Amino acid sequence: MKRLIDIAGSLAGLVLLSPVMLVAGIAIRRRMGAPVLFVQERPGLGGSPFRMYKFRSMLDACDADGQPLSDAERLTDLGRLLRSTSIDELPGLWNVLKGEMSLVGPRPLLMEYLPRYNAEQARRNDVRPGLTGWAQVNGRNALSWDDKFALDIWYVDHRSLLLDMKIIWLTVLRIIQRDGISAEGQATMAKFQGTGKNS
Repeated sequence: MKRLIDIAGSLAGLVLLSPVMLVAGIAIRRRMGAPVLFVQERPGLGGSPFRMYKFRSMLDACDADGQPLSDAERLTDLGRLLRSTSIDELPGLWNVLKGEMSLVGPRPLLMEYLPRYNAEQARRNDVRPGLTGWAQVNGRNALSWDDKFALDIWYVDHRSLLLDMKIIWLTVLRIIQRDGISAEGQATMAKFQGTGKNS
């Protein structure tokens, strides 16, 4: 049933939100140039990699040594708008339709984080990653990593269709309120460095 809802929801979203995605794509192309989409390998169900799609929100800018500038320096005004309204996540509906993601689940993080998880944190990969999740409606990037992982694991243990419907509804409210877009003192979210434990 969850997969059927994902298919129906992603199809409806791609059709109904196509004008928004078209305008966003044109704005990104004009303001930031190509590419319009940000494509990155992320861990899916069981940690298996897949290519996740988002609208690009940062410039490909480097310092004199060829190192990428910080997120705060690369994030544009347009990028902040896309992130605060979650429009940057809309291309992920294609990942949902393909079965690589779900509408609701723990957010797919970076592949480099996989070896940094302890056994409990790694349980977040027991379900498909989601466009939105329990952590996103309870603080998003304003949460600490410990709190975020605890909420992800709580979802894995308590997931249900009713809970998914609640999370989708709360996601709409959070987007309107624009809560938890970034961590305190950060343009986005500081990288997860691990807990120092492997089990």
